[in-house]
Amino acid sequence: MPTRPYLFGASPTSELTPRQHTILSLIVHEFAQSAEPVGSRTLVETYGLDISPATVRNEMKVLEELGYLTHPHTSAGRVPTHKGYRYFVQHLEQEARLPAALERTIRHQFYQIQQELDQWVQLSASVLAQTVQNAAITTVPRPSDTIFKHIELISLQPHTMLMVLVFQGGTMRQQLIALEDPWTQAELSRLSDRLNQVLTGLDAARIRLLEPDLDPLFNQVLDIVVETMEHEDARGEQIYRAGITHVLQSPEFTTQSQARRFLAIFEQPSPIEPLLQEARRFPGVQVIIGGEEPYDHLPDVSLVLSRYGRPSQSTGILGVIGPIRMSYGFTISAVRFMADLMSSLMASLYGEGEVTEDVS
Repeated sequence: MPTRPYLFGASPTSELTPRQHTILSLIVHEFAQSAEPVGSRTLVETYGLDISPATVRNEMKVLEELGYLTHPHTSAGRVPTHKGYRYFVQHLEQEARLPAALERTIRHQFYQIQQELDQWVQLSASVLAQTVQNAAITTVPRPSDTIFKHIELISLQPHTMLMVLVFQGGTMRQQLIALEDPWTQAELSRLSDRLNQVLTGLDAARIRLLEPDLDPLFNQVLDIVVETMEHEDARGEQIYRAGITHVLQSPEFTTQSQARRFLAIFEQPSPIEPLLQEARRFPGVQVIIGGEEPYDHLPDVSLVLSRYGRPSQSTGILGVIGPIRMSYGFTISAVRFMADLMSSLMASLYGEGEVTEDVS
């Protein structure tokens, strides 16, 4: 079982001095912008540090000895290690947020389309990718367990009916069922009412524990309901993806082998789907830095994820996946804002509150 992802703002006890903390943070920020090893003189001149380059070099050497920095053999500058990124993420300020103008722009895009969840989910991946200039993923909301909500049995022909099955969270499934004997719509409606009375609020496991009924059609429909629900539970995540070109333009993924390695992670469900399922268990923004246990199967990439939706009923996951050299502060703010917006939109869709566009 994977350990919980790193949470930004966790602020564990630090072994660094305030000066070392500042220098490490600036190196992470500068390297995210330039993709070039960061030298002491660059830090002093770019950020107006009130210390000499020699003092910065001494602190950088200490940070390297502690495992927070490393340096390429061909450069005197330093780059963050996995440990350095992890420290940086854990010590980010929680108050960071997107500029108000950008938030209004994003909201406006969602209010230009119809109130359809699938459209919102697809748009969220595209908008998030464009906002952070990285790859983004969004999953369609689903409950942790499929729960029966409603069934309708509709007569099409004397020996054929349509089963319309609705689960909590709004997912709907339809299936044609052949009948040995002819049934009228009135009879099917009464059977629908009985099934709704017995099954509402139950999952597949609890339905299987029910005693068989004397009515053969009741039992036939019950078996189909259970099979449908179990199939729903076993379904993988429905994932929308966007922004792959942003990542493939990064220096980390310019070669064919590097690009193929990222595509295998981004476009195939198996590497990241367990992480998405795990992310549903926790509130807030979660940061996963690849290349280290238990994420060593994700070399050279980081994920910034958040669940959204209605935790008691139906949730999805959205987030960013890109190189470890990432602007974590801005990315975390964007993911958090998008998750809050999607949760608000879902609440309005299901009648739990009215959401109006922010035009202030």
